[in-house]
Amino acid sequence: MDAVDAGLLVLRAFLGLLMVAHGSQKLLGWFNGYGVRGTGGYFASIGYPAGTLMAVLAGSVEAGGGVALAAGFLTPLVSLAFVALFVNVAWAGHGHSFWNHNQPFGVEYPLVLGVLSAVFALTGPGAYSLDAALGWTTFFGPGWFAAAILGGFAAGVLALWLRRRPAAVVAESDAPAASTDEPVA
Repeated sequence: MDAVDAGLLVLRAFLGLLMVAHGSQKLLGWFNGYGVRGTGGYFASIGYPAGTLMAVLAGSVEAGGGVALAAGFLTPLVSLAFVALFVNVAWAGHGHSFWNHNQPFGVEYPLVLGVLSAVFALTGPGAYSLDAALGWTTFFGPGWFAAAILGGFAAGVLALWLRRRPAAVVAESDAPAASTDEPVA
C-alpha cells in the first residue's frame, strides 16, 4: 500500500463522511440538525430566495458530494461543487470575522474545508478510488485545480448574488428560522 494513496483515502473518507453528516443535518434533521424546513427558514432569513429549495440543494450537494468524495468518484466535479458551497458558507453564514471561535462564526472553518476540497482536484483521489478503478487517472492536476477554484468560486458568487438583504426577507421566510431550540413541527 502506497503511503500517499493511503493518506488520500483517509482524507477523502474523513472529509466525505463529514460532508454526508452535514447534508443529513439539512435534509433529514439528523445529528442535531434542523431538517429541510428549519434550514430553509434559516437560508431565507439570510437572504436566499426559496430557502427550502436552497436547503435541499445545499444538503444534496453535501450528502451526495460527500459520498462521491469518500468513494473517489468524479473527484474534480465534487471539488468544484464544494468550493462553491464553502464560498457561500464563508460569506453568508460565517463572514463576520476570520476565527471560527468568535461569535458570530468566522470564515476559518469553511475556508479549511474549501481548500481541502479543492486540493483533491490537484492531487486526484489516489489509487484507492472509483476514479482510478474506472481508468480516469488524468482528471486531476493544475488545470483541474484551477477549474475547481475558479469554477467553484464563480458558482459560489452567483449564488451569493441571488441573495437579498437579510432585513428585507425576514418577514418573507418560508419556514421558521433554525435559530430556536424548539422542534419544528
